[in-house]
Amino acid sequence: MPLIYLQHPVHGDKVAIAEAEAKHDEEYGWMRYNPANPAPAPEPEPALAEAAVNGLARRARRRVEKED
Repeated sequence: MPLIYLQHPVHGDKVAIAEAEAKHDEEYGWMRYNPANPAPAPEPEPALAEAAVNGLARRARRRVEKED
């Protein structure tokens, strides 16, 4: 079973265990690399990196003051 190493500018590294999985991942921005001779990690695109970091940020709610 071949191990295929992949990198993504936002999601980091992963290992695919099948050629079909690797090809599918490449359609979504993953790139193959050789761990024995790794290339420099690709820089994340600013819009993608910000969306990944802030995607789950919670919004503060305003407090409603109750009148007596």
